[in-house]
Amino acid sequence: QAHLVESGGDLVQPGGSLRLSCAVSESFFSRNTIDWYRQAPGKERERVARITDGGSTDYAASAKGRFTIFRDNAKNTVYLFMNSLEFDDTAVYYCNTDPPLRINSRQYWGQGTLVTVSA
Repeated sequence: QAHLVESGGDLVQPGGSLRLSCAVSESFFSRNTIDWYRQAPGKERERVARITDGGSTDYAASAKGRFTIFRDNAKNTVYLFMNSLEFDDTAVYYCNTDPPLRINSRQYWGQGTLVTVSA
């Protein structure tokens, strides 16, 4: 069973927009803060946005003013709306609980979704 399923990544031109979706297993969704991360080629994974179970949000400096995180509790889904995309936004985007899920004593990640910003 996949506990974290990311989708919505695509090839987009600079200045474009995308909506990413993160479907979380019901048992892990409620009462958990959910983070969006990204990992660019050759770089470490970094957190870009966070939303608590109460709806409070926080963003990395690189995402502020351009990205919006939203959670739909009825659908166990967290969205990342990305506007004014830049070349540096190219990365595989992942979501996870905070702290990250651990399944069978190992940290668990979904497959991610690829965002490519290119002219």
